[in-house]
Amino acid sequence: MKYAILFLLLCVWNTQAQTPADETAEAQMEFTFNEYLGYVKKFHPLVKTANLEINKAQANLMAARGAFDPKLGVDFDKKQYKGTEYYSVLNSSFKIPTWYGIEIKAGFDQNDGYYLNPQNTVPTTGLASLGISVPIGQGLFINQRMADLRKAKMQIKLSQAERKLQAVAVLYDASVAYFNWKKNYEEFQMYTQYNTNATTRYKAVQSLIVQGDKRAIDSIEAGISLKSRRLSLENSRLKLLKSKLELSNYMWLDNSIPMELTDALFPEQGIENTIQETLKTNDLLAQEFTIDNHPKINALESKIDMLEVDRKLKANMLLPKIDLSYSYLSEPQYIDSYKFENYKVGVNFAYPIFLRKERGGLKLAEFKIQETTNSLNLERLQLSNKIKAQKEVIYSLNKQHFMANDLVNNYKTMLTSEERLFTFGESSLFLINSRESSLITAQLNAIALRNEYCISNSELYKILANPD
Repeated sequence: MKYAILFLLLCVWNTQAQTPADETAEAQMEFTFNEYLGYVKKFHPLVKTANLEINKAQANLMAARGAFDPKLGVDFDKKQYKGTEYYSVLNSSFKIPTWYGIEIKAGFDQNDGYYLNPQNTVPTTGLASLGISVPIGQGLFINQRMADLRKAKMQIKLSQAERKLQAVAVLYDASVAYFNWKKNYEEFQMYTQYNTNATTRYKAVQSLIVQGDKRAIDSIEAGISLKSRRLSLENSRLKLLKSKLELSNYMWLDNSIPMELTDALFPEQGIENTIQETLKTNDLLAQEFTIDNHPKINALESKIDMLEVDRKLKANMLLPKIDLSYSYLSEPQYIDSYKFENYKVGVNFAYPIFLRKERGGLKLAEFKIQETTNSLNLERLQLSNKIKAQKEVIYSLNKQHFMANDLVNNYKTMLTSEERLFTFGESSLFLINSRESSLITAQLNAIALRNEYCISNSELYKILANPD
């Protein structure tokens, strides 16, 4: 009869140990993984920093386009000494750079003075000019400002890919922090329950010892189990606290205001059923995935395109530098008379004899393209294999998860049977503690497998690198 009372006490205490947790869960609020990722995507400083990559690329494009902005220049120089005006030189110009290295230029000069250099002599009313400068060797089809503008446009595509890679790295770390918090939370809840069970057994054994139905040595057995459960509970509480603080590193509000995770929030239950939809990996697991639009592939392709622009620029340096210029000259009051006999022409020619610098630069540009192309081919293969391997990991962990749950149910059945035998005096507290320890190990293994399953889905999400 007294063993039956002890069994009933154990059942009552187990029920009481679960009831407050359920009531607390009702009073608390579930902090879902999807909601958590929404905060990280929108407010985390590193994600915002990743978004700045596109803004920086757009600013760089604006700077590159500035090389084609019209330029207005004025140069005035005057010397006055002992009442004599030595010279007064005014040179003004307006230049319009165009795409193919051609430059249109308008100018106005007005110079006078007692010691004016004869070549600067112009009519009293000044001299206006309108001309054009054309490179027919280097710089005609590609030059530095053309190359800079082309690369700046490609840099936007590269920055978009790099933004995704940086953002997905932050989201992956944030996801792992959430899963660790969930794992430690489940372990803490489990140890809390078993600590309650151990306390109940200890009190029940003490009561039986007082009644003379148990030996005093049995209280030591129950006390050892209770102390072990308390030690595990305290260690679990510390791990939960650390994981909550780690999770808080990824929780921010607008205006860079950090948030702290409170005890009123608990992790999403049954997250293994929703994680693939949250991370948008469910479609990938059902069908093949193409890596053509992968950010790493796009980034390497953009780098190759930029290197190709550099190669063309280096190849253009092998041509001789020949610049032809022509300017029509006229006094301002006669600018419409079209006296084409008044003009200024110029020819600039330069060509290195051995071209060692130019040929070396071209070779280096070609080697860089080959090096990046090799990296691109390797990255394609590695990404394909990583995706296939990660899919297999997810499938395997999903199977292990169900197996671990079956083991937990079997160990629970064994523990329940052992407790029933104990009520009939056919078992001992040692065997009950042994069965319970096996159950705890199985539950810890199941929790760890659920955590690995969630992390493996996040790793697949990181490989895909699609944070949007």
